[in-house]
Amino acid sequence: MELNIREWIDLLVRWTHVIAGIMWIGNSMLFNWLDRNLVQSDWPREGEQGKIWLLHSGAFYEVEKKLLPKGARYPDKVHWFMFQNLTTWVSGIFLLAVVYYLGGAAYMIDPSVAQISPPVAIAIGVATLVGGWFVYDLLWRSPLGKNTPLAFAISFALLIGIAYGLSQVLSGRAAYIHVGALMGTLMTGNVWLYIVPSQRGLVAATKAGLAQDPALSYGAKQRSIHNNYMTFPVLFIMISNHYPITYGNQMGWLVLAVLMVGSALVRHFMNIRFTYGPWLRWAAGAGVVALAVAMILTARPARTPSASAAEPVSFAAVQSVIQRRCVVCHSAHPTDNIFTVAPVGVMFDTPEQIVAMAARIHERAVVTQTMPFNNRTSITAEERDLLERWYAQGARITP
Repeated sequence: MELNIREWIDLLVRWTHVIAGIMWIGNSMLFNWLDRNLVQSDWPREGEQGKIWLLHSGAFYEVEKKLLPKGARYPDKVHWFMFQNLTTWVSGIFLLAVVYYLGGAAYMIDPSVAQISPPVAIAIGVATLVGGWFVYDLLWRSPLGKNTPLAFAISFALLIGIAYGLSQVLSGRAAYIHVGALMGTLMTGNVWLYIVPSQRGLVAATKAGLAQDPALSYGAKQRSIHNNYMTFPVLFIMISNHYPITYGNQMGWLVLAVLMVGSALVRHFMNIRFTYGPWLRWAAGAGVVALAVAMILTARPARTPSASAAEPVSFAAVQSVIQRRCVVCHSAHPTDNIFTVAPVGVMFDTPEQIVAMAARIHERAVVTQTMPFNNRTSITAEERDLLERWYAQGARITP
């Protein structure tokens, strides 16, 4: 009996990552929603910033936001929300290492993009995360950070520059995931280096009987808003590996830029939807436009039939291509040293299995050309053309 330890580690870490992410993002969205919908009392008490009544699970909840006045007693029990973020980030970094850095960095290197070694690819990934945080933090701590529109424009330009740069040296999928990991690192840095310290400062002031400094709340809130707008782009990147039409495109970096803008605008729409102002219509419309642009960018020109398009293609020829280029991974017993289990359970061991997946083979190997993965088995243009002609002729098992 042979246990696939790596697969189990991948599963358990990914499961942890998803659960922690749901908890962290759910809490973040709830508190941002509360901040936007708090109502000022007619006769607010000292330090009161607003309150709201909620109805959920068969009961009413009264929630009040406040800064405790000087000399106030620190409450006996205060719930902090911070370890969901840490668990999400740590599990995400661990997952990044398991999937992308181990096993010869197979997911990171695409010979058609750049001829680099695994250590170089890994170094680029790690440097992106570390260097990205320092550049972002220095920018927002500098005088430029006080000019929010300008600092935002610079931050976005730098992020797109990173996406473009990574797309020139790493596989499209690795470029996407490292942009997402960078944004997740920025969000975690904001939590632990700004938001949590400000909360500790408020607690310390209360316990010491001192007045609470509103500047602490302001600094934390600024970084919290950053996290708020990065949430939806990061969520898209987390699922993007299932959609090679995005990262497998030659303009994948631009597709990513457009979709990040669109998803951030959706977040903005949700932030302001109860104000019913002109910004509401603008955000909604811009989000739709961004999606339309992304769809146009991922559209591929119609393929011109080859001169031999009418020539019948035998199934034996197709099966031969599948055996040489696909079965190394997509088999009940893969021979690839990285993909030791058939990806997503797709196998091509029998003619019936090949025919059943004909549409998928055509989509991935011919239309998007994202399979074989990073062209690990060096499929040729002529072989892709043969698969296309077989599919066009009905994808049948013929003599």
